[in-house]
Amino acid sequence: MTGMGALEEVRELLREFPVVDGHNDLPWALREQVRYDLDALDIAGDRRDRLHTDLPRLRAGGVGAQYWSVYVPAEQPDPVAATLEQIDCVRRMLERYPADLAPARTAADLEAARAEGRIASLMGAEGGHSIANSLGTLRALHALGVRYMTLTHNSNVDWADSATDEPRAGGLTAFGREVVREMNRLGMLVDLSHVAATTMRDALDASAAPVIFSHSSARAVCDHPRNIPDDVLERLPGNGGVAMVTFVPKFVLQAAVDWTAAADENLRAHGLHHLDTSPEAMRLHRAFEERHPRPVATVSVVADHLDHMREVAGIDHLGIGGDYDGTAFTPDGLDDVSGYPNLLAELLDRGWSRADLAKLTWRNAVRVLGAAEEVARDLQAARGPSLATIEELDGTPGGS
Repeated sequence: MTGMGALEEVRELLREFPVVDGHNDLPWALREQVRYDLDALDIAGDRRDRLHTDLPRLRAGGVGAQYWSVYVPAEQPDPVAATLEQIDCVRRMLERYPADLAPARTAADLEAARAEGRIASLMGAEGGHSIANSLGTLRALHALGVRYMTLTHNSNVDWADSATDEPRAGGLTAFGREVVREMNRLGMLVDLSHVAATTMRDALDASAAPVIFSHSSARAVCDHPRNIPDDVLERLPGNGGVAMVTFVPKFVLQAAVDWTAAADENLRAHGLHHLDTSPEAMRLHRAFEERHPRPVATVSVVADHLDHMREVAGIDHLGIGGDYDGTAFTPDGLDDVSGYPNLLAELLDRGWSRADLAKLTWRNAVRVLGAAEEVARDLQAARGPSLATIEELDGTPGGS
């Protein structure tokens, strides 16, 4: 049990080095629950009845910067338009809560928000389907403030393999490598959460800038394809990137992996998507859990992942990406965005130093964004936008 002394020490640390969280799905939760009506679900107050995230709990958790995921399912009829709606939601959140949320696009913006005592708000697009095979659309998303793109979500795109789909490209295609190069030129972080290990390796080969894993844990600790193999973690020091540990029980606890497979099948049997977090889906989850008790992850389980990732990649290459409001379940002690101090106190009790924790929470994530900006400045001085098309580099999408 973590002592109160460790918690107090962590809270003091967080006042100077708050958490940069790599992934939060609040915008999609707002779409699913209230169709983006911010009056109907006002996060200025405690909304633990509906959400993992609200402003009071972000403050209690010591969050100083948040990448808001502008996720849309790959099955969306028009994923580009739906992604723009997600971006609009984040922009309206920033307009509504200016005392708490600060627009941020650069490492300097993060530092300025910290100095002001506001939560720097960035955006990350979760899945290459959001650009519809168009580098022009990629550039437009960057112009609107999107600062990372996860190359895939749960299914393949025409140019990259997902961790949870049948391999098709064998990693990245020629166009996929061009996507990575154009992201480097823009200063948009290449996010390798959700992608197949072959895609991870190809992206590391192709990228001139540090990459991130916005919400992934260690495959050696929990053997799930969404997690990062050790050989990839070993490459992060050479690349300069950051792996941001996620809290999702089905990615961090093996017993939860097996239970989740059965629970997902239960949702599909009722005609719902396995990632659905609507009230109806949650009712079905609760009924399933009554019949089949859910294995419970803990703060200690997440700390085990960080200990391993530190051993393999080093302290300079770790971060945090909780995936709040994008998961039905959370670990005990990490129930919502107020829980980050519990994890840090556990690590403190395990011998992590104050300097270690400052890198984990703030310094590593800020450094990586700044490094991507430096690479972009050099590349923009050397060349203009890529005009390549997927048809030119790979042939007709879906063709043989």
